[in-house]
Amino acid sequence: MTDEGNQQQEKRQHLSRLLLLVAGMFGFGFLLGPLYTAICEATGVNGRMKVEASQVQAGVVDTSRTVTVEFVTTVNGSPLWKFSAEQPSIKVHPGQLYTVNFYAKNTQNMDLVAQAVPNIAPGSAAPHLRKTECFCFNQQPFKAGEEKHMPVKFMLDPALPKSIDTVTLSYTFFDATHLAAQSATKPRS
Repeated sequence: MTDEGNQQQEKRQHLSRLLLLVAGMFGFGFLLGPLYTAICEATGVNGRMKVEASQVQAGVVDTSRTVTVEFVTTVNGSPLWKFSAEQPSIKVHPGQLYTVNFYAKNTQNMDLVAQAVPNIAPGSAAPHLRKTECFCFNQQPFKAGEEKHMPVKFMLDPALPKSIDTVTLSYTFFDATHLAAQSATKPRS
């Protein structure tokens, strides 16, 4: 084989390796989101939790222990909303059901839909938080200028590690009007 033939073959091999590398990178990027979600659900890392109602059964309340639960609110994006917890924190006994209210107001002259994304810190507390009612379970429609007081009913499981004396429950409120409109126009199967 001539030098020119060897160079052509090397170029093809190099191009094949590069294409394989690009395909591998694309595949890794495509699988990264589901892989991250699976790891977070399995380990409770980063405070990710299921956004659905829990069943709470009457049990033993640990009155010998008090845990501070802090509430942090954030509005994502433009200032379409006023959003806050009606109290910054409460003291709770694990095993007892509590209700905390959040305030939200649509500051615009048009109807909007909001969605809240919850997070909990430390992440190891996430499996021990039981919410029976939360505005974060569903999108929240707001008329122009409407304000709402929205409850969150929750309990900390008595199995919460003893080393945890403060739990921070945070919600990020964002405009979901476009998502709600897309969902409304999708045909139902």
